[in-house]
Amino acid sequence: MEVLRCAGLRKTFDDLVAVDEVGFTIAEGETYGLLGPNGAGKTTTISMIAGILEPDAGDIVVAGTSMTTRTTAAKEFIGLVPQELAIYPDLTAKENLRFFGRLYGMGGSTLAARIDEVLQVIGLADRADDKAEEYSGGMKRRLNIGIGLLHEPKLLILDEPTVGVDPQSRNAILESVGRLSAAGIGVLYTTHYMEEAERLCDRVAIIDSGQIQAEGTRRQLVELIGGKDRVHLGLDGDAVAARESIDALPAVHEAHHGDATVDLLVDDARTVLPEIISRVAAAGGGVTSVEVIEPDLEAVFLHLTGKALRD
Repeated sequence: MEVLRCAGLRKTFDDLVAVDEVGFTIAEGETYGLLGPNGAGKTTTISMIAGILEPDAGDIVVAGTSMTTRTTAAKEFIGLVPQELAIYPDLTAKENLRFFGRLYGMGGSTLAARIDEVLQVIGLADRADDKAEEYSGGMKRRLNIGIGLLHEPKLLILDEPTVGVDPQSRNAILESVGRLSAAGIGVLYTTHYMEEAERLCDRVAIIDSGQIQAEGTRRQLVELIGGKDRVHLGLDGDAVAARESIDALPAVHEAHHGDATVDLLVDDARTVLPEIISRVAAAGGGVTSVEVIEPDLEAVFLHLTGKALRD
């Protein structure tokens, strides 16, 4: 079941076209990434999807309900976690969650049980009674995510949730997000960190200058630039014989040898590696080391836009 369908989204600010004909879908339990640099149109896109900003054109449907800035029905299905922290620093984690839960219309034992569940998901159960002002930046971000999760939304929108946090806190945030798909929650995740998109997202849309340049799984996207993996083998034995034997495989497109190495360009290295190693053994040699370099989303972004993701 789709939790989000949007099509033809467009938004301009004076002469600036911030979002231009953007559209995609997200299914239950799917994490969908919007990957692009600052200023690409990510935040404008999610602001329209969340019903905060009125699009100039386009349609948005959340859990089967049309979204506009003037109605609340579709907004009940959304949990929004903005870039800026939306917590009260002088309240504890529990008090923050209780306050926002009441705004959602929750209460009593249902709210108390849900608060305990959310604290476990975001890894703050042991600090539940500490004031948020005592938290690290990463812990505040996790509490922010917990508030968005509290009412069990069908779609959780996360806008650059790891910006400005330390590596340990960043990893904790990513682990929390990674557990959400198992609960059937659709996640819309914006980031300019390529490694986050590769780690978390089932599908990724590369967005730049307000337009989606390409969309698909990681493998589908890297196939846009050939999708071939580079393999470096360390060898014990005759490198020439090993190269000739490996080169006969249909999945191998290039093969070059050194004194005790072979370098390959192959389709889907992880699938073909067992046969490569078998061919080396049949040629009387042995593999002492293997290094696989897969094309990544950074390379795809550079290919599609002509600039690095960090620009």
